[in-house]
Amino acid sequence: MKYIKPFISEIPWNYSWHYRAMSLFERQDGEQERYLQANNREFNTRFGYPNNTIKTSRYNVFNFLPLNLFEQFQRLANAYFLVLLFLQLIPQISSLAWYTTVIPLMVVLSITAVKDAIDDMKRHQNDNHVNNRSVMVLMNGRIKEDKWMNIQVGDIIKLRNNQPVTADILLLSSSEPYSLTYIETAELDGETNLKVKQAIPVTSDLEDNLELLSAFDGKVTCESPNNKLDKFTGILTYKGKDFTLDHDKLLLRGCIIRNTDWCYGLVIYTGPDTKLMQNCGKSTFKRTHMDHLLNVLVVWIFLFLGSMCFILAIGHGIWENKKGYYFQNYLPWKEYVPSSAVSAILVFWSYFIILNTMVPISLYVSVEIIRLGNSCYINWDRKMFYAPKNSPAQARTTTLNEELGQVKYVFSDKTGTLTQNIMVFNKCSINGMFYGHVYDKKGMKVEVSEETEKVDFSYNKLADPKFSFYDKTLVEAVKKGDRWVHLFFLSLSLCHTVMSEEKVEGKLVYQAQSPDEGALVTAARNFGFVFRYRTSETIAVVEMGETRVYQLLAILDFNNVRKRMSIVVRTPEDRVMLFCKGADTILCQLLHPSCRFLRDVTMEHLDDFAIEGLRTLMVAYRELDNSFFQAWSKKHSEACLSLENREHKMSSVYEEIEKDMMLLGATAIEDKLQDGVPETVATLNKAQIKMWVLTGDKQETAVNIAYACNIFEEEMDGMFIVEGKNNETVLQELRSARDKMKPESLLESDPVNIYLTSKPQMLRIPEEVPNGNYGLIINGCSLAYALEGNLELELVRTACMCKGVICCRMTPLQKAQVVEMVKRYKKVVTLAIGDGANDVSMIKAAHIGVGISGQEGMQAMLNSDYAFSQFRYLQRLLLVHGRWSYNRMCKFLSYFFYKNFAFTLVHFWYAFFSGFSAQTVYDTWFITFYNLVYTSLPVLGLSLFDQDVNETWSLRFPELYEPGQHNLYFNKKEFVKCLVHGIYSSFILFFIPMGTIYNSVRSDGKEISDYQSFSLIVQTSLLWVVTMQIALETTYWTMISHIFTWGSLGFYFCILFFLYSDGLCLMFPNVFQFLGVARNTLNLPQMWLSIVLSVILCILPVIGYQFLKPLFWPVNVDKIMDRIHLSTKLPLPPPTRTKLKYASCRHSAYAFSHKQGFGALITSGKILRSRVSKKNSFLFKK
Repeated sequence: MKYIKPFISEIPWNYSWHYRAMSLFERQDGEQERYLQANNREFNTRFGYPNNTIKTSRYNVFNFLPLNLFEQFQRLANAYFLVLLFLQLIPQISSLAWYTTVIPLMVVLSITAVKDAIDDMKRHQNDNHVNNRSVMVLMNGRIKEDKWMNIQVGDIIKLRNNQPVTADILLLSSSEPYSLTYIETAELDGETNLKVKQAIPVTSDLEDNLELLSAFDGKVTCESPNNKLDKFTGILTYKGKDFTLDHDKLLLRGCIIRNTDWCYGLVIYTGPDTKLMQNCGKSTFKRTHMDHLLNVLVVWIFLFLGSMCFILAIGHGIWENKKGYYFQNYLPWKEYVPSSAVSAILVFWSYFIILNTMVPISLYVSVEIIRLGNSCYINWDRKMFYAPKNSPAQARTTTLNEELGQVKYVFSDKTGTLTQNIMVFNKCSINGMFYGHVYDKKGMKVEVSEETEKVDFSYNKLADPKFSFYDKTLVEAVKKGDRWVHLFFLSLSLCHTVMSEEKVEGKLVYQAQSPDEGALVTAARNFGFVFRYRTSETIAVVEMGETRVYQLLAILDFNNVRKRMSIVVRTPEDRVMLFCKGADTILCQLLHPSCRFLRDVTMEHLDDFAIEGLRTLMVAYRELDNSFFQAWSKKHSEACLSLENREHKMSSVYEEIEKDMMLLGATAIEDKLQDGVPETVATLNKAQIKMWVLTGDKQETAVNIAYACNIFEEEMDGMFIVEGKNNETVLQELRSARDKMKPESLLESDPVNIYLTSKPQMLRIPEEVPNGNYGLIINGCSLAYALEGNLELELVRTACMCKGVICCRMTPLQKAQVVEMVKRYKKVVTLAIGDGANDVSMIKAAHIGVGISGQEGMQAMLNSDYAFSQFRYLQRLLLVHGRWSYNRMCKFLSYFFYKNFAFTLVHFWYAFFSGFSAQTVYDTWFITFYNLVYTSLPVLGLSLFDQDVNETWSLRFPELYEPGQHNLYFNKKEFVKCLVHGIYSSFILFFIPMGTIYNSVRSDGKEISDYQSFSLIVQTSLLWVVTMQIALETTYWTMISHIFTWGSLGFYFCILFFLYSDGLCLMFPNVFQFLGVARNTLNLPQMWLSIVLSVILCILPVIGYQFLKPLFWPVNVDKIMDRIHLSTKLPLPPPTRTKLKYASCRHSAYAFSHKQGFGALITSGKILRSRVSKKNSFLFKK
């Protein structure tokens, strides 16, 4: 983007800073750094920064027509008809009227343009909805309400609690102490845990004083717009001093303000420059593989057409030279034809026009109608309607339906797509007792359902009404005062970094850094140990109705190495207690030897939790001697103040106190999957669709979900983890994995290696089959190396051999790069599905983008091709709608090309009997109506209503989906079959009628071997043949199919008598020239016998092929179809329920916190309000 250079004389402040800014722009065309001043629109607008409008649409009023026409003429067929139109305007070669091409071309372009306009108008409506949101902006010393789209760089805006951030803003001040602001970044990175941003001290003093904020004239120098969500560098110049700015000072568009009454921010990036939009990628015009294939076939047909015209032109030249030259008295040459060679050249173009129906323009009209119809089926599908949100499935584009039936790779986000992002306290083990199972009156364990009676928490006025638990024995243990149960829940209510908000008395709202912590603290709350509030030095817990305040002595915060968190408190009884929770693999090593038996029992319970796919966590405590703690505290303070190896020293100090702990028990948290996700993944696996999970979450989280979703299975032959920190290590790990999956793939003699060596310019890698089922896990750091240079080829070969792939800790850009990599190296159709703004780039990169309207905003849906509310609908979208759309489109194209080859190539045979004179076989009106009227409805009926099997069988046998992945039903080979079949049919359709009427007479002795009678017999035979052909292709007959198929044939005879009627021919003799031909010819027995013979000879090979193919060349689908046909004669068997399998290994929930906790901020007091709150402060209320 090139920005405008303002005049230095017009700038009233800090000339040196401004000169530095302007000199840079004098040297560079693009933006290298951004310069702005707060509250100075006049200056900022001169740089040409965009406003805050976002645009996901492709067109506007001015560019719609040229841009849409440009896109449509990228279809070679449309360009072909445009050239044909110009040829028809030349009278010397035009054998058909110009309007026979203009009108269909206009209709095709108009229908497509209207459809594209409607699609884009929906995008405009969504954009307008976002752009017209309201926000408070500081203008002329007053706060006024304005629209998002009117916000500009340098404005100061005010945001309130639970409000989305309007643009990328520099945090100036907030209602919280130290100007802290809590945000949720789910729409950016998929993480729902709370994050903290803090303003620099010099601006935090502005608070909400409008006079000070209006006078604020800070100047910001920062980096140019980019897509790095976790990086920002800049300098604020204010009152003659420079202040460093980093990512922790920036609130990004797409974040949600949480737990903060208000905050003010200076707008840095707007609209397309925001990091959210920078990660969205470019909107590209997606075209299906079928569209690309049609382009290739159009070229083939063009060459075939040219060769036929060349042959006929040579034939014309020879005929004119040997015979026509001597008949000039009867057939005089035109004055512009001096020789037979010139005449042959003109006839070449005449035949080019006559034979243009080899690629009929109605093909593209029909394709658009079919796609529109199949899109409507998706929109109307009640089984993809999500009642809780009143949300139907949406086909936001109508051009990709058949592509849905060819998907080989699905790239899925995790949070909010596979999971509900809701953590539920499910079970626990306390002092060796298992809690969480439900038993009936007979003592038999029962499954929890909606009818299962919930535990009554009415005794606890502070309980969360949304919390559900079903095992009453745990509540009874709490009420009885079981010491270990009380200590267990006390540990959960103290050992955390959760923030509490109580705006209304008794209505607690917890803001947790991770959903796991929120679930554990909520569980303790409901069982009678309510975390009420905290200060930097105390924690208040309501224990069974009594408020007790614990002195906070130390927080030993979580990190990825420790995989645990501890807290040291002094009880009201003056006892020093340490409570710890963490991964079982870590805590088991830190327990007192006396806990060995309890540990073994608890480990058995943990194994039971793991079998159910639950996320586990161990809880322990230790009572500390006061003198020991004082000595330890001194060491802890020294480690905190150390300037060298601080983290290592603190870790060593932590280990001194986190030992010899007493085991309390373990927790089991369910990371709730969306309904039907495991079953959906299992069904997609049977359809040979590979699932890759691309997520920003940690590795442990992603792997746990992968097992729960059936992407990974316990029976897998191997699991590979790529976590190298450099090129060499990553390469070694990838090759080691490939060596185990397919050892010969590393040899030079391997066919794929030979192929890649012999054809280095060919990027497509053939499919490689491993010797078992494997899984691959790779993190974002290693992926950064793997996506570079030669490693990319290693990555795609290794990953594509695996049954499932998990890519974790990924940036949005890396998600798109992985999708692009598979598209580049594999000749497959890819689908990306996600629900957050961090998924938009991969949704746009994939052949098909699916957005889920879920927990993380609407950005993914707004940029998707298809949208719905639940992941489980994906199997229906692909296996039902996708497969039907693909099958219908393939049948349509095969039949359409066949009927037009049969129709057009009759002219080729006729040329040998007409002196190669470019005379048409058919009546002009038949040529006009053939594709538009006579054969349009039957093929549309086939393409809109046909089903080889119903939806139940489509889902019961996912293997039926496989032919689409290999594009077996319509490809270049199938096209050649259509061509050969068309040539054969045209031969029959010409020579059978020719032999029938040759030297034939009626019963009264009159000859019937005239041109018009012959034309009528040929065209009637043609319609009967193509009608019978489509009847054979139709597998699902409806009343509409019967009306369309047989009604069109009957309509032909009605039109025939009308067009050949005496009245019409006498009124317009130059237009309607077949006077009385219909009634004179249709009563001839020779004609009907000719039609019957033509139909039999044309249809017999088709019937024979359809009968013999499954017998001699069966494929897997044929065997399944036989099973289905056999099953239809028997009662429908009940569907087999997918058995969910989980890994036997445990997956610790606490290892899943996304980053280091709030421990340091809590103990520093920065994160907390003082007990004497400001006005309007409700965060921590006793």
